[in-house]
Amino acid sequence: MAILPILTLPDKRLRTKAKAVETVDESIRQLADDMLETMYAASGIGLAATQVDRHIRLVVMDLSEEKNQPLCFINPEITAAEGEQVCEEGCLSVPDIYAKVKRAERVRVKALDKHGKPFEMEADGLLAVCIQHELDHLEGIVFLDRLSPLKKKMALKKLQKQAALSPA
Repeated sequence: MAILPILTLPDKRLRTKAKAVETVDESIRQLADDMLETMYAASGIGLAATQVDRHIRLVVMDLSEEKNQPLCFINPEITAAEGEQVCEEGCLSVPDIYAKVKRAERVRVKALDKHGKPFEMEADGLLAVCIQHELDHLEGIVFLDRLSPLKKKMALKKLQKQAALSPA
C-alpha cells in the first residue's frame, strides 16, 4: 500500500468530472487500498479518487472511531434523497477550512463494492453527509461550492492567506 498525494485547492484537477470504472480489477482494488491508507494517514473520513488525481468514480470512507470499517463505492449513484440537515464539513482538499453545508438527511446509494459486486445501502446523519460530499468530488464539486457567494469568497480568501504563509 502507498500514501498518495492529495490535491488541494486551487488545483484545477479537482474540477475534473470522473469517468465510470469499466472493470473492477486488481488495479482498482489496489487504488482503493492506497486511498484508504492515504485517508487514514491524513485523519480523514472520506476520500474520492479525484482528490488523488485519478479521475474515476471511486470513493472510500470509514467513519468508525477505530478506523476498521472501510467502505468502498465504485460507480456510486444516489438513487433517493430526503430530508435536510446542516452539518459542519471540512475536506482534505481544502485544508483547515470548515463550514456549515446543507445536505439531504437520508440518502440511498447504489454502487459496486471492491470486488465488483453490486450493493445498495441507506444512510443518514454523518454517513449521508460523507456520501454526498465525496460524490460531489466525482462531479468536480468541492464543498465550498455549496456555500453562499459571500461565505465561499471568505473561505477562498482564508485559503489564499494560508498558502501565502506556508513555506514553499
